[in-house]
Amino acid sequence: MDADALLASLQQAVPGAQFERAPTIDLQTVVYTSRDTLPDVARALRDRPDLAFRLLAELTAADYWPAEPRFELVYILVSIANRARLRLKVRLNADDARVATVTDIWPAANWLEREVWDLFGIVFDGHPDPRRLLMPEDWDGYPLRKDYPVQIRKTPQTSQPLQVTEEEFRASVMKDRLTRG
Repeated sequence: MDADALLASLQQAVPGAQFERAPTIDLQTVVYTSRDTLPDVARALRDRPDLAFRLLAELTAADYWPAEPRFELVYILVSIANRARLRLKVRLNADDARVATVTDIWPAANWLEREVWDLFGIVFDGHPDPRRLLMPEDWDGYPLRKDYPVQIRKTPQTSQPLQVTEEEFRASVMKDRLTRG
């Protein structure tokens, strides 16, 4: 399916929605839509037989700080029936980085949205399980944001690193070598 046919089908399915094609170097169609129309666009992409993007392969984000809009959500969609891939993008401003969840459309979005929230701080309104996924519950901030401090000093909360002397380390290595033969 070529990009023009895809855009024409989307315009027909979601009247009034604004779409913007973006250049690409990998021949994968890239389309921007607004966060307000994302649920309707996602449903049309999944449900229309001429589109049939039933697989959400990936969901991630990019931070373009200090530029505005600061964030871009990137949905990688696959239509097995039509042998097509689509990169759907949504721009979000820093002061209102939120969008509706698509977990009811693509269940695979559940953990992917949690990951994006956990690492970028983008909120998915209506998400069924909005908890941290990768970072500890008591973690402050969002580590993949460009303004996140690189050097962080935080006392380990759950365990302390194992400390061994140089002699104990060498003895352990030698014991390991002897047991392996």
